[in-house]
Amino acid sequence: MRSDHRHELKTNELADWIMNFPDWANENRTSLIGAAAVILVALLIYFLSFYRQNIVSARNQERLTSLVTQVPQQMNRVANAATQNTDESYALLPAAQDLQDFAAKSSNADMAALALIQRGAALRAEVHYRLAEVSREELATQIGKAKESYQQALDRKPSSPALAAAAQYGLGLCEEELGNFDQAAAIYREVAQKPEYAGTTAQAEAAYRLKIMDDFKTAVVFQPAPPKPAPAQATAPSVQIKPGDGKASAPVVQIKPSDGKSPAVTVPVAPAPAGDAKTNAAPAAPAPSSDTKTNAAPAPAAPAPTPAPAPAPAPAKSDTNAPKSN
Repeated sequence: MRSDHRHELKTNELADWIMNFPDWANENRTSLIGAAAVILVALLIYFLSFYRQNIVSARNQERLTSLVTQVPQQMNRVANAATQNTDESYALLPAAQDLQDFAAKSSNADMAALALIQRGAALRAEVHYRLAEVSREELATQIGKAKESYQQALDRKPSSPALAAAAQYGLGLCEEELGNFDQAAAIYREVAQKPEYAGTTAQAEAAYRLKIMDDFKTAVVFQPAPPKPAPAQATAPSVQIKPGDGKASAPVVQIKPSDGKSPAVTVPVAPAPAGDAKTNAAPAAPAPSSDTKTNAAPAPAAPAPTPAPAPAPAPAKSDTNAPKSN
């Protein structure tokens, strides 16, 4: 059969189908409507699920961002409170619980792993920021929860190498804080040498940790505080009144503390005013009698204004003819 004849036959079949389609559609109208409805519903469900997935993913990302940034903010707040001798380490526990709840509900492996890694960091920070003494049992319990969180992050198998490296590095930190230095060094070495973790922050930190870890193997021992001195008994200070330096007429008061260690305090006594001096002065000598005045020698004459002093007058002789007093 020639090709032109075959082409003619196909053209005739297509023309016949087009001519008979209205009749065929009218006969199969119910089936066509059902198939169209099924296709339309399937497309609608697909677009709605895609839209809902994007909306939920955006909300989850926003929620996770808020939780992740909340942890370092709380750490700064707790550290600032510690400088004022106030313990607010408990503020990190609600953030750790919120991160755990988010990871349990999230179906995204990377988002869940990030939440679990931040939870481990919050738990570790809480125990280190406590101002009260932490027992060995409390430390083991809290760090054990952090280890569990890091391990759960690894079990989620995140697609991001940075998240996997951070989770494994967190396990090394937990082992080191528990005093298991050999296990911690093995984890750090694996993170530092793993090719999949090349270029990640955790790999650089693990390599640095291997270099300085020996400095932290020795336990830190603090010297006991010196005993408090016994309170001194309050006794009255002694007061001594001594004359001055030998030249000043006013006496001084010297106050010596009772402990015998503090220096003595010397306070000069102010002299009494003039009016009081008269009152406290010694009584004047009695005035001489008239006979005494008569028989007393006259006072020496005042010097003359001339350069040469005048000779002193001779004392007067007693008058023998003077009447005697009764």
